[in-house]
Amino acid sequence: MNNNVTNGAELRTAVLVDCDNVSPEILEYALLMAAQFGRIVLRRGYGNQGTLSNKWQQALVQQAFTPCLQYQYASGKNTADIALALDAQEALFDGRVDSFCLVTSDSDFTYLCRKLRERGATVCIIGETKTPLPLRNACDQFFEWKPEADPQEKPAKKSAAAPGSPKKQDTKGRPLFVVKAVSQLVSDTSDGKIPLTTLGQYLKRTNPAFSPKNYSHSTLLKMIKTYDLLIVEENSSGAHWVSLAASADASSND
Repeated sequence: MNNNVTNGAELRTAVLVDCDNVSPEILEYALLMAAQFGRIVLRRGYGNQGTLSNKWQQALVQQAFTPCLQYQYASGKNTADIALALDAQEALFDGRVDSFCLVTSDSDFTYLCRKLRERGATVCIIGETKTPLPLRNACDQFFEWKPEADPQEKPAKKSAAAPGSPKKQDTKGRPLFVVKAVSQLVSDTSDGKIPLTTLGQYLKRTNPAFSPKNYSHSTLLKMIKTYDLLIVEENSSGAHWVSLAASADASSND
C-alpha cells in the first residue's frame, strides 16, 4: 500500500472501470481497495451503450461515477478500452493523478500498466478470478474480487461494510466495518500498525458521511478505544497508532 501523503500533499488516485469486462457488483469492493492509495479524484466507467444503459447504470449513478460511453464504430472493435487507456495517460501527464486503480480482468491493459509505472505512477488492478497472470504481474498490487456465494446474505454483508450509517452498528456503538478497515490497512504493514490519522482518512474516503458522532463518540480516538478487537498505542511524539487485537482477525472475517 502506498504512503497516502507526499511532500505534505495527499496522494490522488483514479478509479477507471472497464464496464464491458467485469460485473457491477465489483464496484463497492473496488472503491474500498482504491481508498488505500489516496483521495479518489477520478471515477469513470467505460463501456458501450448496451453495458452502460443496462446492468451498469444503477451502480455508476449510486457511486457517483462519470459514465464514458463509447460507440462501436465497427463490429468486434472495443473502443472503450482505448478510451480508458488514453484518459489514464492524459491524467498522468496532466499531473492530476498519482496512482491508478484499474477495475478489469482484461489482459489488453497489461501494456498500459507497464507504461504508467514507467512514468512513476502506482498501479493496482482490481479484477475477478479470471484475471490472467500477465495482467496481475504488470501492476504494483492485485486485488481479487469474488462474488458472494449466497445471494441472500449479500444485503446484510454490504450493510455491515458501509461506513457512516448510524443504523448499522452494535448496541455499544462499535460497528464492525471499522475493524475490517483496520484489518485491510495493516495487511501490508511490517509491524501490523497504522496511524490513527490514516484510519480516519480511509473511513472518510470510503464514505464521506462517516463521523464518530454518528455512533455517540466525540472523536475517532475515543471511538477506537471502546473496541475489544482493536489496540491503540501512543508513541513518544503523541501520535496514536492502531492495531488488531489477537482475536480480531477471525472476527473481522465473519
